[in-house]
Amino acid sequence: MRINVSKGAARGFDSRMAIVSMILPLVCLLAAGAEAPLLTYIPRHEELKYTFGGVAPTHHIKPGTRIVSWSEDCYDGAVTKPSQIPSKVIPPGHDNPQTGPFFIDGAEPGDTVAIHINKLEPARDHGISSSFPGFGALNGTDRTALLGADLPEKVWFYDVDPAKGVARTKSLDGTSSWEVPLAPFLGCLGVAPAGGEVRSTIVPDSFGGNMDCPEVRAGNTVYLGVNMPGALLSFGDGHYVMGDGEIIGTAVEGAMNVDVTIDLIKGRATPWPRIENADTMMTVGAARPLEDAARIAFKEMVRWVQQASGLSEMDAYEFVSQNAKAPIVQMVDPEYTVMVKIEKKRLPVRAVEKRSN
Repeated sequence: MRINVSKGAARGFDSRMAIVSMILPLVCLLAAGAEAPLLTYIPRHEELKYTFGGVAPTHHIKPGTRIVSWSEDCYDGAVTKPSQIPSKVIPPGHDNPQTGPFFIDGAEPGDTVAIHINKLEPARDHGISSSFPGFGALNGTDRTALLGADLPEKVWFYDVDPAKGVARTKSLDGTSSWEVPLAPFLGCLGVAPAGGEVRSTIVPDSFGGNMDCPEVRAGNTVYLGVNMPGALLSFGDGHYVMGDGEIIGTAVEGAMNVDVTIDLIKGRATPWPRIENADTMMTVGAARPLEDAARIAFKEMVRWVQQASGLSEMDAYEFVSQNAKAPIVQMVDPEYTVMVKIEKKRLPVRAVEKRSN
């Protein structure tokens, strides 16, 4: 489905963004009922991609297409037992393999892709987490120079229990166990960067990418700005569950069954990723240092609140300052990720609207 916004209507569109955003998932469902295009695609291993940008699309799709697919785990499927050391078995440059990219017909720079996440399910009966040398929030890295040896590279296999909705593992010495509730999401969801740039799949940025954001989950819609013709959308890096910060460097990682519907909003630019559902609007920023990632996400939320409510810049700044929640999403990738969240019910109502009711 494609929504056109003329230049003359752009200003009004901005002021009604909250309404349009909430309508989009409903329109998508109506389109699905009208036999929207369906693409069922399970990639062969040799079809997986390892960059955002710089690769040919696997498919051309029309706006409104539902994609039922699958993604490999962040280890490229190379780790199959706890005794394997990931850094020894993963081919260099094969982190976070991507399914796609998908060329969206009609998508041009200045448009926005809306990805409605219908369903995500673990595709294997186990998930994997590990530490890596030179990686992790409490480990020395090339960006955070510390004296002393790297922390050891260790692997934890988690048994996935769909009936109880948990993933379960044991301590390295086998004497203790714990479980965490399953909360599957896509660690990677991105479009091609601007200017023909090619970026590694471990990097988050304005194009989305390796955001590792738990809100890229079923029931939510993700908005990504189009930078190149066709957008070239891809996804991967399934996470079965992850704590805030992803401090060890990985979630409980695993292959994922993926069901998404792709829409296109013409004439609407989205500088940084936005996410929403019926109750919450969310913005994502990525940068180092961490506070700059937060600044990006906060600035984008101020802009979104302005568009949704008609508040001035300073009023929106004050509103976000008193209402926002800002979890640290991850602090391990080449750029850190921060998300800012606002409950829609907190949005101010203009006095004129109150009087008209």
